[in-house]
Amino acid sequence: MRLTRSALACAALLSGSMLIAPSFAAPAASPAPAAAPAAPSNPNPLIASVNGQDIHLDDVKRAAANLPPQARQLPANTLIGLLVGQLIDQKAIQIQAYKEGLDKQPNIKSEMQSAADGALQNAYLQQKVAPLVTEDAIKQSYQTNYADKKGEEEVHARHILVATEAQAQDVIKQLNHGADFAKLAEKLSTDKGSGASGGDLGWFKKGDMLPAFSDAAFKMKPNTVSTTPVKTQYGYHVIQVLGTRVAPVPPLSQVHDQIRQELIRDDVRKVVAEAQSQVKIVRYDAQGKPIAAPMPTTPVAK
Repeated sequence: MRLTRSALACAALLSGSMLIAPSFAAPAASPAPAAAPAAPSNPNPLIASVNGQDIHLDDVKRAAANLPPQARQLPANTLIGLLVGQLIDQKAIQIQAYKEGLDKQPNIKSEMQSAADGALQNAYLQQKVAPLVTEDAIKQSYQTNYADKKGEEEVHARHILVATEAQAQDVIKQLNHGADFAKLAEKLSTDKGSGASGGDLGWFKKGDMLPAFSDAAFKMKPNTVSTTPVKTQYGYHVIQVLGTRVAPVPPLSQVHDQIRQELIRDDVRKVVAEAQSQVKIVRYDAQGKPIAAPMPTTPVAK
């Protein structure tokens, strides 16, 4: 085994180049270096070898790309030393495993094939999807799904949750006689999360709550209390609506990463569907008999 000091001497060069973002991950912003170091004569120098099997700078970069973000914040010299040591350990174990014939064991061979297949599948998706998820695509999606649409209606409400309808009716009666809503919520509500803050649920959209709760709250006017208990799977609610508004359209910066993930998901589905359309797929039942594929529906002309 040998470790070349000259290769490790260029560790400073890796502080930027080695922090490669993993598949589909948005690149993290980093401050520009004060002075760009001179490029090494060999862009992929030999770092170490184990029984003649070489470890190059590109191997270290790939290992760095798989690290969690916090680990990548270590000083370059420290990180390089840890990664090189790890790669040497892995190579030594791999050599011994091959020497003992583990790769010939059926279960191990199957796992190795599965890992290779998974790497190939991920590489294919990366190659097909990454060029589609551009900043222009993100901006276009924002214009279509956010900027060109009105904000959703929101309600600010608080509630008191109790176990029975009779208890809820009693709460409504107390409120009608001037009882303080917040104090009753702190005292009686079984929803301890909101009860501690007087039953306040903050602002929410219709889809944020259970349908029965939302249907009741969004029909109420500000500064009113529900006249009948609202039943959900959690019990009986007494609701007070404090206000209504139309939520402002979020800026692109706020939903950028969410849109990016949605585009990745949608484009992956398209790529998978296209791949499936190019192959013959046969499914089998529990007895090993082919399952007849459903006949494609033919649109009927109107």
